[in-house]
Amino acid sequence: MNKVALFPGTFDPITIGHLDIIYRSLPLFDKLVIGIGRNANKTAMFSEDQRLQWINDLFKDNNKVSAIVYEGLTVECCKKIGAGFILRGIRYVSDFEYEKAIADMNRSLANDIETVFLTCLPQYTSVASTLVRDVIRNGGDASPFLPEPVTRSLKK
Repeated sequence: MNKVALFPGTFDPITIGHLDIIYRSLPLFDKLVIGIGRNANKTAMFSEDQRLQWINDLFKDNNKVSAIVYEGLTVECCKKIGAGFILRGIRYVSDFEYEKAIADMNRSLANDIETVFLTCLPQYTSVASTLVRDVIRNGGDASPFLPEPVTRSLKK
């Protein structure tokens, strides 16, 4: 049985903090699907197509990683793609409290899908897509927080 994980998020944009979690999770799973979730409560800065393109560019040479766009419950997406795990990254203790509540709800909805938490490395604790978007909106240099393909496309 393959160990497939879904890493859900908006990835608006994908950051070096996301990459930290992705790369460190790869030894744990046979396949990792990055799930760009549609969130009706959030207005994205970048289109789904752009975010999907960035992820596909970043992992074009890694057959263990793929990306999809999904809508609805994360556990339903997991069932659709055959994922037995949900991967989540945690920066702070407050993240854990929030993420644990979501993991408990997901377990109530699908007790055969396990949530795996990875803490980010200390140098990435301040890297959040929300903060990166603020830097971009205000004309700052967000390149220290972004993978090269994202930085390159923003300069165009």
